[in-house]
Amino acid sequence: MTPSLRFVEFDWSAALLGLCAGGALAALGASPALAHPHVFVDGGVDFQFNADRQLQSLQVTWLYDAFETLYMLSAEGMNLTPQGTLDEADRLELVRRLSNWPEDFDGSAHLKIDGAEIALDWPSGLDAQMIDGRLQLTFTRALSDPLDLRGITAEVAFFESTYFFDFTLTKAPELRGNAMGCGPQVIPFDPDSNDQELLDVLAKLSREETSGIDNVGAFFADQIILRCD
Repeated sequence: MTPSLRFVEFDWSAALLGLCAGGALAALGASPALAHPHVFVDGGVDFQFNADRQLQSLQVTWLYDAFETLYMLSAEGMNLTPQGTLDEADRLELVRRLSNWPEDFDGSAHLKIDGAEIALDWPSGLDAQMIDGRLQLTFTRALSDPLDLRGITAEVAFFESTYFFDFTLTKAPELRGNAMGCGPQVIPFDPDSNDQELLDVLAKLSREETSGIDNVGAFFADQIILRCD
């Protein structure tokens, strides 16, 4: 696909086509284990507390890499300015389009209390910005009922269930509002923690397949542990 993005004194169309060709050649010679995931996203999760020290929402950040940014904006038929940003009309239109979340959206931020999954409301408040040539999305996942976490340990795993997307926590979690007595700890995914059987299953998948293992992305998730006194 030839993108419609145009930058001053640089042919991004040729660059993107070259990357696509390079990716195709790499795929032909690469190990099948490299077939998944397909999209890599940096980001983070912040915690919003209300005045009563109750957790009321998760604030999620996704930061796509430069190549995926080009691909996504090209798919939307949008041009960047010579400064590498979106004009305000295009930015607002992108927000409108991306706010139409797919039915199979599973959140990327998964909250558990004492091992039990806590339901989160549908994403709201989406915003889109260009950050150093990368598309950043931020949105809110509210709890249906705010939770008092005093004396409780909460866990947030950062993943997409099919492992089509690989999410990495690169932004330190922030505690907003009245979070007195609470502190977060980031636990990065340990690549040595998975058993060989799981890795063998993923290695046998083609680029068009997804794993039949339920919530396979959870095995590769970075986590945030939130403890409140």
